[in-house]
Amino acid sequence: MASTSSSSVQRSFVYDVFLSFRGEDVRKSFVDHLYKALKDKGIIIYKDDKSIVQGKEISDQLIAAIKNSRFHIIVFSKNYANSAWCLEELVHIMECHETGEQTAYPIFYDVQPTEVRKQSGPVGAAFQKHIKKETGWGWRNAFNFVAWQDWLNTSDGHAGNDATQRWKHALTRASNLAGRELKNTGDGHEVQFIKKVVKDILQSPHFTNFSIDADLVGMAIRIQKLLSSLHVDSDDVRVIGIKGMGGGGKTTLARAVFDHISSRFEGKSFVENVRERSKVGSSLHKLQKQILSSVFNDDSIFIEGVSDGKRLMKTMMPGRTALIVLDDVDHIEQLEALVGDSTCFKHRSRIIITTRDEQVLVGYGVQRDNIYDVDMLSDEEAINLLSRHAFKRESPIQGFEDLSKRVVSYAAGLPLTIKLLGSFLCGRPQDEWKDTIKRLKTIPWHDTLKRLEISYDGLEEDHKQMFLHVACLLKGQKESEAIIMLESCGFHARIGLKVLEQKSLITIRPCGHNNCEKEIVIHDHIEEMGVNIVRRLHPDEPNKHSILWKKNEIEDILVNELGTEAIRCIKLENSRLHAAKILQGLRKMTNLRNLLITSRYTKSVEAGGYLPNSLRYLVWSRYGFRYLPKIFQADNLVHLCMRRSYIRQLWEGGEKKVLPKLKFLDLSQSKLETFDLEMTPNLEELVLLECNKLVEVNMDVRCLHLKELDLLGCSALKKLNMSNKCLNLKKLNLCACKNFEELQMPVQFPKLESLNCGYTKLTNLNLGMTPNLKHLYLQKCRLLVELHVPVECPKLITLELGGFKVRDFKPDLAPFLEKLESLESLSLWCIDIECLPYSICMLKHLIRLKIKKCLHLKQLPEDLGRLRCLEELDLEGCESLQHIPNSICKLKRLKWVELSDCKELKKLPDNFYSMKSLETVGIIGAGMWYR
Repeated sequence: MASTSSSSVQRSFVYDVFLSFRGEDVRKSFVDHLYKALKDKGIIIYKDDKSIVQGKEISDQLIAAIKNSRFHIIVFSKNYANSAWCLEELVHIMECHETGEQTAYPIFYDVQPTEVRKQSGPVGAAFQKHIKKETGWGWRNAFNFVAWQDWLNTSDGHAGNDATQRWKHALTRASNLAGRELKNTGDGHEVQFIKKVVKDILQSPHFTNFSIDADLVGMAIRIQKLLSSLHVDSDDVRVIGIKGMGGGGKTTLARAVFDHISSRFEGKSFVENVRERSKVGSSLHKLQKQILSSVFNDDSIFIEGVSDGKRLMKTMMPGRTALIVLDDVDHIEQLEALVGDSTCFKHRSRIIITTRDEQVLVGYGVQRDNIYDVDMLSDEEAINLLSRHAFKRESPIQGFEDLSKRVVSYAAGLPLTIKLLGSFLCGRPQDEWKDTIKRLKTIPWHDTLKRLEISYDGLEEDHKQMFLHVACLLKGQKESEAIIMLESCGFHARIGLKVLEQKSLITIRPCGHNNCEKEIVIHDHIEEMGVNIVRRLHPDEPNKHSILWKKNEIEDILVNELGTEAIRCIKLENSRLHAAKILQGLRKMTNLRNLLITSRYTKSVEAGGYLPNSLRYLVWSRYGFRYLPKIFQADNLVHLCMRRSYIRQLWEGGEKKVLPKLKFLDLSQSKLETFDLEMTPNLEELVLLECNKLVEVNMDVRCLHLKELDLLGCSALKKLNMSNKCLNLKKLNLCACKNFEELQMPVQFPKLESLNCGYTKLTNLNLGMTPNLKHLYLQKCRLLVELHVPVECPKLITLELGGFKVRDFKPDLAPFLEKLESLESLSLWCIDIECLPYSICMLKHLIRLKIKKCLHLKQLPEDLGRLRCLEELDLEGCESLQHIPNSICKLKRLKWVELSDCKELKKLPDNFYSMKSLETVGIIGAGMWYR
């Protein structure tokens, strides 16, 4: 139970509790029972059982014990103040208490606090002998308590010696502390009284804000977070999971918490290495025996088999509050055998499970809120931990600061690696540190990889292959892009990535604007493990590896045509190799499935060369040829991306060779001139951003699978005929197609969710029936004169209008806006209106409102304050605006207001700048104002 370093104060203690008592009063009765109750809870106690020799001074050993105890229990009995030894103990205890690092706890066994405080009654009688000795009073005067008490209360230290004054002061201070009085607790029954005392000790701040082993750097915060999830004092049965990668500190965290709180339970058991130990024969029943024997302190328990163990646990566990830790679990069957139905446990029991596989916890029924992810160490914590193992101190010794940072950088916050490296480097000179660091860059730390590979070994074969792809090729990639690549290779990517995340091999976290995207994150050592697995069979023959990603190795293989059938994936970045040389070098790679190339050498050349027909995923930035190789049979190709390439058409001579499996095509910023969807019958996404030479996209075919068509910035494109053959299209982007004039849409567009025709030359637009439309952008369509909008767009979230010459808006703007119940963002640009329609105030979900450059707008609706969700208000360039309604001050979520170039606006509402939510206001002539 005793610990060695506080989470809040770095202070070591040898004992949990120091017992101060008068032996002749309570040694063989109350103190004996209290000692046993505390010891049964695992508390380490100092109890001085030696008889006190009259006249002897308090020993140095006793003083040291007081200083090295976290908690001091003072048992005030009738004769406690009779002992100079006890009183001197008390003085030292109170001095320790004053530091704030230790706690003094008084027990009033058969006396009252006021008697200790005023040295009256039996306490006064006991204390009297010290007064007699110092003043020379006789016994008759000594028992004149009134006179004696007057003397005691008026004594300022000049009467009597310093000892009695210190003792008196210590008694007074101790009596004022929070403690317990026997006669007022448990109706005076000692058993109940002792239970209350033990509970007080365990729940005291100095035990709750407990200390942890000095080697457990960075654990204090993690332990407190886990304790907050455990809710030790609540009456329910709670199961907590600790999840994380191997070597990340799961077991250390569980052990530290177990050591701290185990004394609060009637029974406890810590079962280590469940994964390994359950593999040895049918040994689960042995682990069941360990749990029951530990919890019930009975080694005679016999379990014949797992079924018998389940029955016994179900029968016995309701009898005791238990704390059970199951360390390194990897199968639900283990939990079913070792815990069974947790509802059968006695109230207040707690079960902690550590695992690398989150699905084990979820499958067993652990609530996700009760699954704790172990964080890696920060750089500061890592340096501290390394220093403890390498230098036996808290920081690097002089001359090793930079080397320590480099070691920590390699360890990447993994406690196991830091400990191993620290121990390995302990006592070694700087040259050996440098050699070790240099070696680690090419040869991974074996002990770490061995521990981490346990998670990999537990994967199914297809998940193993998927993990190797992620480790070698997809670190830092967006999840959506990784899914496309992996699925094109035949993997079930969505469920597979989830499995890898649950196994603590990868993390998928939000990224990008408003966290709308997700990216794949993989720890450096996990990545290193995957790389090592790919390379270790043929460490000196990269042409026999299944995945290639090292530039020098790939270029050597291509230039010398050393390719083999073993190669499945290539990722070559920033290569200066000529495209023809690359194609030539691919000839022997007949099983190549994934090819990712970023070329730095760009030069337009005729078609030629070779691409393996086995390719499924092809990404080649700055592809230098004008066409795909003529002999390339792209029957297996699922994904094709050639951005910033010289490609003009897919096939030379306008040949319409079909790509039957192609789902994703991206030729953005290429020289593409025409494209015919007839060649891609299963295409789902077509992205042709900024293809300035594109003049035609033939859609006169059935495009039943097409979901996204992105033609942003195709300045040469003039028209597009959607006909009735793209009924599954969800997104159409024609923004900045500055010469685009004609869009023919079907009467019904049932799945269209986003339409962007901003900055085009459209003269008319009929949206037809688009019941699922969520985003509509029609800004800066200067030639638009006719706009037909459906009567209702119930799902519309974003609407941008303006900058056009519409003479007949059908229906009228006001009733149209009134129907947009889901609208969150509304932008009106350069619209000729003097007053905004009142219907805007009915948009209860509106977050952003932009009324920009509406030159004749004079006022806003008075009920603008009804927009309770509004966070942004942009009125830039509304030159005639004269008034902002006072109701704007009711908008408690409003953060950002733009009023630049509102020349006629003279005054803002009185309470405008006192709005607590407001962060930024832009006002012409005043610059930016920040709260």
